[in-house]
Amino acid sequence: MPRDASDAPYIPGSDPDLWFYRERTLGMLRRYHRLSVEVGRLPSLLGREFSRTRVTSYHVGTFEDAVIFVHDVARGLATLGSFDHKLIARIVLQDYTHNETARLLGCWRRTVGQRFPEALDRLTDIFLEAGLLVRLPATDVAREKMCQEGKIGENFVNDSEHWE
Repeated sequence: MPRDASDAPYIPGSDPDLWFYRERTLGMLRRYHRLSVEVGRLPSLLGREFSRTRVTSYHVGTFEDAVIFVHDVARGLATLGSFDHKLIARIVLQDYTHNETARLLGCWRRTVGQRFPEALDRLTDIFLEAGLLVRLPATDVAREKMCQEGKIGENFVNDSEHWE
């Protein structure tokens, strides 16, 4: 399936740390779904379709907090392309499997399997930029510490000059 024009600026894999936030993003989407129904607003991703998920009562501090949260998440979701909307609506909000989603969207199962994590990463990036998610502080430091190069002047056992 061709990508939307709004998908063009995002480069999959451009931030290798986004996968770490996927569960948080999924949790936010489930919370968004519950709260949007509670405040009387059907999630914009679903349109007029029927939602298959069970809606349980989840209380936030105040009604105003719930409305603000729903509005902020909906605004972030609005920046996604239509195919990403459909993927997130079917898989996260309506609890369809990847196979069912592929059949409903008329694409291959492999396409769903590849594009769904990309859509989550794209949405995670949007949430991080908007401040809905907080970036973990040590991601860049951890990457620097994982460098496997030796320190300058360090002697290695397999160094050919060392053994001559």
